[in-house]
Amino acid sequence: MKKIKAILFDHDGTLVDSEYVHYEMWATILKSYGINLTESDYIHNYAGIPTPTNAVLIVEKYALKIPPSYLIKSKASATESFLQKQAFPLMAGAQDSIGFFKEKEAKLAIVTGAGREGVDVTINSNDLHNIFQTIVSGDDVANSKPFPDCYLLAAKNLGVDVSECIAIEDSENGVKAAVSAGVPCVSIATPMSIHHDLSQSMKTFKNLNDATLWITENYIVGNA
Repeated sequence: MKKIKAILFDHDGTLVDSEYVHYEMWATILKSYGINLTESDYIHNYAGIPTPTNAVLIVEKYALKIPPSYLIKSKASATESFLQKQAFPLMAGAQDSIGFFKEKEAKLAIVTGAGREGVDVTINSNDLHNIFQTIVSGDDVANSKPFPDCYLLAAKNLGVDVSECIAIEDSENGVKAAVSAGVPCVSIATPMSIHHDLSQSMKTFKNLNDATLWITENYIVGNA
């Protein structure tokens, strides 16, 4: 079996159950512009996509007479207000998966297309300090997912080749980012991403536990 040295976790939708909260934020913001954003519309058009891209899509779709920066600022403010009060809840199996790969002495990273703030709150709220060797967010690269920049930077920071990593993603854009970077990727089809085209990933699972088990059955992980 091939040996891998690093596991690269996506954040929103993979480690934390945040997408419905993001939907509610967008729905509240757009309501002030007379737009009724349904959950179905969000799932099919905006879930798993970085805020700047969503802002452009929304302005174009609804012909809003405002620059996308207005929506980006509103979404950032809403996210900040939420995270000041609580963290996004961990996905089922997240703590077990992180702990398992840590025990195997794999290098661990969080690679998110979103901003860094949400990751920091996740780490602080769940006592995950000193677990991840690097965290790469959309703030750290010129081009967020689906571009490969964030995964290339994560591998560089860890000192490993992209072929020595496995990414765990839940969205079409995330899978595209990993694959474009040359990082082998598995995916998780959540209720928010079940309609996404995840076919570029090596295999798609229903949850993080199944993904973790498959990786350990098909690869030699870390140094353990």
